[in-house]
Amino acid sequence: MIKLYNTLTKQKEILKTIEEDKVKMYVCGPTVYNYIHIGNARPIIVFDVVRKYLEHSGYEVDFISNFTDVDDKIIKASNEEGISTHELANKYIEAFYKDYDALGCKRATKNPRVSEYMNEIINFIQNLIDEDYAYKSHGDVYFRTRKKEDYGKLSKQSIDDLICGARIEVGEHKEDPLDFALWKKAKPGEVKWDSPFGEGRPGWHIECSVMAKETLGETVDIHAGGQDLTFPHHENEIAQSECHNHKTFSNYWMHNAFINIDNVKMSKSLGNFRLVKDIIAEVNPMVLRLFMLSVHYRTPINYTLENIELAKTNFEKIKTAYQNLQFRLNNKMMEEKLDNEVISNITNELEKFEEYMQDDFNTANALSSWYEVVRITNSYTAKSSVNKETLELLNAAFETYSSILGINIKENYDLDNTYIENLIAERETARKNRDFSLADKIRDDLKGQGIILEDTKQGVRWKKI
Repeated sequence: MIKLYNTLTKQKEILKTIEEDKVKMYVCGPTVYNYIHIGNARPIIVFDVVRKYLEHSGYEVDFISNFTDVDDKIIKASNEEGISTHELANKYIEAFYKDYDALGCKRATKNPRVSEYMNEIINFIQNLIDEDYAYKSHGDVYFRTRKKEDYGKLSKQSIDDLICGARIEVGEHKEDPLDFALWKKAKPGEVKWDSPFGEGRPGWHIECSVMAKETLGETVDIHAGGQDLTFPHHENEIAQSECHNHKTFSNYWMHNAFINIDNVKMSKSLGNFRLVKDIIAEVNPMVLRLFMLSVHYRTPINYTLENIELAKTNFEKIKTAYQNLQFRLNNKMMEEKLDNEVISNITNELEKFEEYMQDDFNTANALSSWYEVVRITNSYTAKSSVNKETLELLNAAFETYSSILGINIKENYDLDNTYIENLIAERETARKNRDFSLADKIRDDLKGQGIILEDTKQGVRWKKI
């Protein structure tokens, strides 16, 4: 029984899906005008884990995450780089996938682009105009916010509270300061599309309402994104979607908390944001992923070098325990007797893991459970004689944690394993023949190729450094 915190109701609720054994999930994706930063990475990783656990639990997940490829920032960046908006979007979508894959995320069922849904967006806006929820003004189209009586229900703000901070920008011709743009009149030199309202392009909020409807239907199970999207983006999505569809837009709303840099909120104005590509050029992307999951997704997380080093240490502990386990699985020093105590302890940890994940996807506690499995594994694999079935259970536990949390602990070696094993055998022969200079040379040559050897009671084992 999975419980998740619903931003709309401000409480944990049992997940009940529209279709049995299927989850329709929409996650707001990036505006593709630059490389993604770690603020973008948090929802990417968090909701990838949510999806993976839902699939582990037997659900088919239709996972949609959009690319905003029509936007003021894209137009500005394309002018600065001297390429078209389409070329710019393609450049940064390709870069996004490179970072996304490196972080161990499963590709979305579909990544719709705004530019691919222009006809649907125009028709959606026209319907809102026809039903008097929107109006044309000097080439723009605005949504009549006050016509949505429960506007503000997601962010828990009243119309009166909102009106205090609302204003009409230069060049806008609104009936009410709270009204927001559905369509923007084209400016000279900008990318534009023909429409019944005149040449222009969509406003920011309309795109997700349309793409969610077109890919998942009029009502979705889970709509997710960063906390900063709660207002106005998601609030406005609800307003326009529910007025258009006359149905609940999303049954559950999930939002991850902010990320801070050295205890200060990450902000481009402060110049303290970090690009993912720069971080993973220096740190294993699995370390960054583990760091992101070390705190519950609704709690702010603090990016510091110290916290990254801690994540690196914890990742190495997990990986080393797994490597020790693989070494013992390939070792012939086996007992026939099962270790019932180890089996009982691992079973209990796996049960705890399920409880933690079912309770609003608490990855921080889930990782603590994995660390306990690491401790149990290290203790057991250090024994002189071990049982194969017990080792296989430990291995299955590692596979469960790894696959759901998305932390890859398997090394991808450039060197062929047979080549390494042959050199180790040659080194052992040299040692038996007391040819220590050759044995040392083989060890040093492997080290130069990133492979270190460890002499244990159970034999020689190797790992990548």
